[in-house]
Amino acid sequence: MGARNYLVEGVSGTGKTAVCHALRERGFEAVNGDRELAYQGDPVTGEPTDTASHWHHVWSVPRLTALLEDRRHPVTFFCGGSRNTASFLHLFDGVVVLEVDVDTLTGRLAGRGPDEFGGAADERDLVLRLHATGEDTPTADLRVDATAPLDEVVDAILAGLGLTGP
Repeated sequence: MGARNYLVEGVSGTGKTAVCHALRERGFEAVNGDRELAYQGDPVTGEPTDTASHWHHVWSVPRLTALLEDRRHPVTFFCGGSRNTASFLHLFDGVVVLEVDVDTLTGRLAGRGPDEFGGAADERDLVLRLHATGEDTPTADLRVDATAPLDEVVDAILAGLGLTGP
């Protein structure tokens, strides 16, 4: 999708989907990986599973690779989380990790409905554990405080990557 491609990551509730929409509004190419690439599969083999589990939320590597090979846009952002990130992380020019404090995260998760990940108590507990340990988040090239207003978060991402426009 882009001559340069960036992954925007963070635990559930840090604002990846909102950032994706805001980048699109500013004219950037942005892919919501959780909606456009994700399925339930084995994180090692990629084989589909009949689960409904955070640990099997993976992205289609063939689909992602095909999108990355399309170089029509100067920059593309891929926003979302995946349990098979290790299998494709090397394909990105950089990784942006959105960070929030535990109180902000707790408040955002509390506002989710039962049909959104993090809306159920056991899912909230998992997200809070992952937030505390960082065990499910890739190493960042750029960390951004996502407690700021959305426009400021997007400004910080673009400035941190040296970008001014699409």
